[in-house]
Amino acid sequence: MELGIISLSDLAVDPDTGRPVAALDRIDETLAYARAADELGPHVFALGEHHSHKFAVASPAVVLATIAGQTERIRLTSGVTVLSALDPVRVYQDFAQLDLVSHGRAEIIAGRSAFAEPFELFGAPMGEYDELFREKLDLLLRLREQDTVSWRGRYRPPLHDAQIAPRALQEPLPVWVGVGGSPGSAERAGRLGLPMTLGYIGGTLAHARRAVDIYRAAGDAAGHPEKLRVGISTHFYAAASDQDAADVFEPYRRYLHPDSNGGRGFVVDRGTFDASRQRQGALMIGTVEQLTEKILDAHAALGLDRFIGQFDWGGRPAERVHESIERLATEIAPAARAAIGAAVA
Repeated sequence: MELGIISLSDLAVDPDTGRPVAALDRIDETLAYARAADELGPHVFALGEHHSHKFAVASPAVVLATIAGQTERIRLTSGVTVLSALDPVRVYQDFAQLDLVSHGRAEIIAGRSAFAEPFELFGAPMGEYDELFREKLDLLLRLREQDTVSWRGRYRPPLHDAQIAPRALQEPLPVWVGVGGSPGSAERAGRLGLPMTLGYIGGTLAHARRAVDIYRAAGDAAGHPEKLRVGISTHFYAAASDQDAADVFEPYRRYLHPDSNGGRGFVVDRGTFDASRQRQGALMIGTVEQLTEKILDAHAALGLDRFIGQFDWGGRPAERVHESIERLATEIAPAARAAIGAAVA
């Protein structure tokens, strides 16, 4: 099982000044986190894509290319690329370029987005966002397979023997599907034989299991069970103690609150936070022992191939974030690998 981390590059309000953290400072922190992860051992570094002043990164491929020049082995992926609102040709070219400069470490996690901004910004009809995603995913998959493409659809001008360059070093360039829990999205990922990353930010493992079961059933019915891989992504903090984990309630509450998200978001009370931290809850905020146990539970229940923790949310102090990455790499990962190896043996 691969363990990784993901940043959404949220621009939290500085408690000392009352102003959002500057995008320049946030990106510098992100580069430092990626270098630390590359040195310590997580397998994957993912970067979200957003198109508002609440986030520092609108183009993951650009920032990941910078990270590629400062790292050697960690895999670099979007989380997610908002494919419904973008041109698949440009997406493929950007990540093929990233794959070349990183010597074969690039991936795409393609998703539909939970935000309206990219649809408004790029003139994509949000009311047809599922049809947009279906068509554009079909084209993206064709682009990674063929270097000369003829294609026609509803939402993009046709391609006539178009030369698609540059070509990715990996053949094919890995494309995962990001799923928020929609049964239809899980079914589509399975039917296409694509790996699936499930956003697991609420509920229990039983809820996540339903989406994974739909995914695997669709993949089996389509005749490619050997291609199926499951990843989950959820909020993460490897704390120094149980009290340290409990104490992050207030910054976590602010991070999700609608006041911090332009009217979107969630109101999380103390009881919900504490319940989500329990063994069957989705929230990966706890001690090394607690998180190791929860990751192993997810591996057993979901047949998990990849865990990605959203690790730097809500303006957490950089030193605390670095400590959390280190605990994931040097304590949680070895314990999880040993337990999985013993189970297999």
